Amino acid sequence: MSDPALDTLFLPLVQGLLPWPRDGALFLRARAGIATTGGRWPGLVCEQSFRPLHESLQRAGLDVLPGDEGDAALPRKPLVLVLPPRQRDESRAVLARALQAVTPGGRVVASVANDEGAKSAQADLARVAGNVASLSKHKCRVFWAQAGDTVDGALVDEWAALDAPRPILGGRFVSRPGVFAWDRIDPASALLAAHLPGTLAGRGADLGAGYGFLSAELLQRCPGVTALDVYEAEGRALALARQNLDALGAAAAIGYHWRDVTAGLPQSYDFIVSNPPFHAHGREGRPDIGRAFIAAAAAALRPGGALWLVANRHLPYEEVLDARFGEVREVASSGAFKVIHAVRARGAPAGARA
Repeated sequence: MSDPALDTLFLPLVQGLLPWPRDGALFLRARAGIATTGGRWPGLVCEQSFRPLHESLQRAGLDVLPGDEGDAALPRKPLVLVLPPRQRDESRAVLARALQAVTPGGRVVASVANDEGAKSAQADLARVAGNVASLSKHKCRVFWAQAGDTVDGALVDEWAALDAPRPILGGRFVSRPGVFAWDRIDPASALLAAHLPGTLAGRGADLGAGYGFLSAELLQRCPGVTALDVYEAEGRALALARQNLDALGAAAAIGYHWRDVTAGLPQSYDFIVSNPPFHAHGREGRPDIGRAFIAAAAAALRPGGALWLVANRHLPYEEVLDARFGEVREVASSGAFKVIHAVRARGAPAGARA
């Protein structure tokens, strides 16, 4: 697939404006693509905590640091490449981590799409590291700075802390910038939680759990739950969910799974809850992700098991719901969102894994 920001990131290296170090480079928020294929960059070490992108890097034969706990311990390299995220605090924190990981005299190189905040990200790097050079192509901007005397060490430390986990919602949860709805309760999840029956029991799963809000609601309101598996593709969010849910001291056994749910589930369940994502790492809508979540849930539910799902009203999930479940009904609506209760028919064969 086309990835203009990734292609632009390697432009100064391809054009020979920057040398490739003998000791290799570190790539933060790495993505696989045409620019990283063919073994052209010996010694490239990648960091990526989003499981689907992590796995694509591995399939491309690249060296990838562990991502299930979010931020991995970083090796120091003379070149650090970065694809900064959109969220401003998170972006500044990633640039700060890059400056902490680069060796003295080395370079930090970053690339951002013009409509994703390239101008602001370049200004941030210039502010913390001094003057920067830049190139533009593919409606993106690549910019770089050298780690020397102009680096503001105090600001680097300040920005690195911007992404640190912190208490939210009066201390009920711990979260961090960049995680979905990181500093609030997402209104769709709140609507689903308000309509979950307290009679849910047995072994359940939360698909796309984020920092753990829905799982916490289940554990606190459904005493019949004996086991709960928490699935999250973003390692940074899964680490938060683990911290938040372990603090509850619930009697149920809790399992934490850094997994791409669209690839299917390894267990069978009595019930599943989900507020599935409908975006990947870009802004484009991805209703196929939600449909894959529904298919994975249907395949994993035991006969008579129930899926409790919340989604934006406009998302086209009805076809896959009707095809995979014996009973489907809308139980609540807020205008923008809909809550669906779907029951797998008793005696029906298990569906194919998503």
